[in-house]
Amino acid sequence: MPIITTIDDLKRLHKRRAPKMFYDYAESGSWTEQTFRENTSDFDKIRLRQRVAVDMSNRTTASQLIGEDVSMPVALSPVGLTGMQSADGEIKAARAAEKFEVPFTISTMSICSIEDVAAHTKAPFWFQLYVMRDEEFVDNIIARARNAGCSALVLTLDLQILGQRHMDIKNGLTAPPKLTPKSILDLSTKWRWGLEMLGTHRRTFRNIVGHAKSVEDISSLHSWTAEQFDPKLNWDTIARLKEKWGGKLILKGILDVEDAKMAVACGADAIIVSNHGGRQLDGALSAIRMLPSIIAAVGDQIEVHMDSGVRSGQDILKALALGAKGVHIGRAYIYGLGAMGEKGVTKALEILHKELDTTMALCGRRDVNDVDRDILLVPEDFEGKWV
Repeated sequence: MPIITTIDDLKRLHKRRAPKMFYDYAESGSWTEQTFRENTSDFDKIRLRQRVAVDMSNRTTASQLIGEDVSMPVALSPVGLTGMQSADGEIKAARAAEKFEVPFTISTMSICSIEDVAAHTKAPFWFQLYVMRDEEFVDNIIARARNAGCSALVLTLDLQILGQRHMDIKNGLTAPPKLTPKSILDLSTKWRWGLEMLGTHRRTFRNIVGHAKSVEDISSLHSWTAEQFDPKLNWDTIARLKEKWGGKLILKGILDVEDAKMAVACGADAIIVSNHGGRQLDGALSAIRMLPSIIAAVGDQIEVHMDSGVRSGQDILKALALGAKGVHIGRAYIYGLGAMGEKGVTKALEILHKELDTTMALCGRRDVNDVDRDILLVPEDFEGKWV
C-alpha cells in the first residue's frame, strides 16, 4: 500500500482501481473542460498571509452548517453513481461522514437508495433533488427523504438540461456497465472492484427503479431518465417544492448575483455557489472567482456555501476566508472512495482536516469561525472586469 498524504495520492489509486468509465465520469467536465480546469487553477491565484509569534494552541475547526454542528465546515456533495465507484458507495461515504461529524448528501441519481443509507447510518443526512417532469415522482421522493429523516433538501438548479460530457459518451457510461469488448477488457483488470460488486445487489439507480412509473428495469430506466429533467424549472417551482418539503432548503448551482438575490427572496436557508464542478456550462467563471461578489451581495442575508474545484484544506480555508460559511467536496472524497472504500473517504477527510487546521494556524488563526479575508492576498483583478 502506498503512503497516502494528499488527495492526489487517492486520485492516482482511484484511477488504478475503478473501471475507466466511472473514473472518467468523476474526473471530467463538459465540452472543452475550461471551467472544469479553472475551478482548481483559480484557487492557485490566491495566496495566504503567514503570521508568526501568534498563540496557536487550543485550535478548533468546529462550526455549524444550517444550524447543525460539524467538526469542520465541510459537507460531502451529492455525486451521481457514487455506488459505482465502490460497491455500496453511498453507504460507505455516509458512514465515513457520520463518524467524522460532517454532513453527507445523497444524490437523486445515487446507486444506493435513500432508504439504504438511512438503514445503515444514525445521523441525519441531506437529500439532493433533481426536478423531474414527473411531479408524482418528485413529490414521492421528497416524502421518502422526509420519512428517512433527512435534515435538509439540496435542490440543484443548474441541470435542467444536460451539458455534454464527451468521455461519458465515448465510454458508453451505464450503471451497471454494459458489457462490450472494450469494457470487458477494462473490467478484467479491476478484479478488486468486480469482487466487491458481486457481493452487493445495489448496482443501478435505486432511488428511481421501482419508484418511478413504468421504470422496472434498466432499459426502461434509460428512456425515462433521458426525458425527465425538467427544462421548465423556475422560481415558482422552487416555491412549491419548498412548501412541499417544509424543512431546511439549500439551493445548489448559484453562480450569479441576481440569482443569489432571487434565492434570498424565495426564503432558502442557504445557497451553494457552484458550477456543477465544471460539468454543465463550459466557459462559466469558476465558483471561487464568483464567490466574493455573491458574498458582497447577499452574504449578510443568507448562509453562503461553495463547491467546485476544492482539492485541499488550503482551498477550503481560502473559500472560508472569502466569506463562505461552508465548503462542499465532491471529487476529493470520490477519489478516496474509489481508492479504498469507506476507509478512503475517511482518509480524504483526515487529509483535508489536517491541511485546514495547520494552514489556519500558520495564518495566525485558532478558530475557523474567526477566519476572514485578512489572511489572504488576492490579486486586484481576481474577479476580473467583464463587459
